[in-house]
Amino acid sequence: MRTASPAKTKAEAVVVGVRPDGTLAAGAEDVAAAYGRKLGGLLATVGAKGRPGEVAKVPTGGTIASPLLVLVGLGDDVDAAAVRRAAGNAARAVTNAASVALALPADSPELVRAVVEGYRLGGYAFTSYKSKPGTPTTPAEIVVLTPSARKAEIAAAVEPAQVVTDAVVATRDWVNTPPADLTPPLFADAIVAAVKTANKDLPAGSRIKAEVLDEARLAELGCGGILAVGAGSAAPPRLVELSYAPKDAVAHVALVGKGITFDSGGLWIKPAASMTTMKEDMAGAAAVVQATIAAARLGLPVRLSVYAALAENMVGDASMRPGDVLTTYDGTTVEVSNTDAEGRLVLADAFGRAVEAEPDVLVDIATLTGHMVLALGDRIAGVLGDEAVVDEVLAAAAAAGEDAWPMPIPDYYDSRIRSSTVADLAQYDGIRWGGGIFAAAFLREFNGGLPWAHLDIAGPTFNKGGGNGHLAPGATGYGVATLLEFIRGRRDLTGRAAAAPSAPA
Repeated sequence: MRTASPAKTKAEAVVVGVRPDGTLAAGAEDVAAAYGRKLGGLLATVGAKGRPGEVAKVPTGGTIASPLLVLVGLGDDVDAAAVRRAAGNAARAVTNAASVALALPADSPELVRAVVEGYRLGGYAFTSYKSKPGTPTTPAEIVVLTPSARKAEIAAAVEPAQVVTDAVVATRDWVNTPPADLTPPLFADAIVAAVKTANKDLPAGSRIKAEVLDEARLAELGCGGILAVGAGSAAPPRLVELSYAPKDAVAHVALVGKGITFDSGGLWIKPAASMTTMKEDMAGAAAVVQATIAAARLGLPVRLSVYAALAENMVGDASMRPGDVLTTYDGTTVEVSNTDAEGRLVLADAFGRAVEAEPDVLVDIATLTGHMVLALGDRIAGVLGDEAVVDEVLAAAAAAGEDAWPMPIPDYYDSRIRSSTVADLAQYDGIRWGGGIFAAAFLREFNGGLPWAHLDIAGPTFNKGGGNGHLAPGATGYGVATLLEFIRGRRDLTGRAAAAPSAPA
């Protein structure tokens, strides 16, 4: 980060924002001055109208020191979301420059974070399986230019932004990995390896502990949901439990993530078109693990108890059947009616383990239901649960730049989840409407009465189209940033409560 003039920098490309009123956004004043009256004509010639998603590249011809000016549309509201989106679009437009200077609005910690995250995430590409990956497109040098660079709060925003992007990129890599190469045992190994790597740079008292429960241990514990879902696969299930317990912890959060490494639908086999991206069904588990690693790297004083429930839902001679009755970790019996509603079963066992840790709050994240995609589309997560915790999650998502929307769990859903005549709960009742709410109501039965929120990320976890803002094609890493903001919020909430004066007697 530097205070240098964007008009005088010798970077091979300079990125500036364009407003719909035909002006350049904050941070690009020197560039606007260098072009003077010619600026309006230039913008008109290249069709730069300041709309979100617009990108135009203009040779400068010596008007400014850099040979290339990159104009990105910001839209009417120049907030962190707009800046993050514009930086991501710029990253995909500048693919062969050795150095790039970003002169986008960056006069607050939120905007600095948006610039850093947007550019790196927008330029993300998963090339591990390319036989010829090609020339790396990330510039050797990327610098954020802002007159506020020397302010302590501005400079301090860069490192956390880099930690967040590291976690999101790692999550994307896991979700993009072919399912044959990330079965439950292999995913568990990858989680342990990631924790081991992270621990090398953490102080002794703040390292993450990892334990992997294999199929034999799951059977001893009575985790009937995870075992039943994984029974049809040659790759047995796993439950990975992480613990981050810094000595200065002021709060305790439990995170639970769904980790179905591939979902065929089991005996309720999915249509072919619905199965092609089902490697994404472990995105919740990936998110909770990487959020934990990021929280530890940032030294957040919040204890985390984390549970990644891993299974592969396949068709085999031992697959669970409609009509089977399972007993979950906490002793609840569940009648199975739909083998493609498997996520709630693995989460039920993980919830039981999480409740025993006695956290202050429980948050789960899962690619749980297609119903939520029908309700909210493919860019917005549904958030359900206790109103106060839901509000915290929504605030965290807004700060993280991830779209989320509250959904209800009406009390009358209790009768639906208790409609089984042979078990305590019905896993599924065949009613077409409100399936995402039904799933959340089912999960609520396992939260032990803890304050709780559920994120259904079936829509935004995988981008099936082209690049858009900071979202690259494929896995998005949705949820990592929101979980981190939630954890930060718990730290701040506890601090505010401790500092509040006592009520008069």
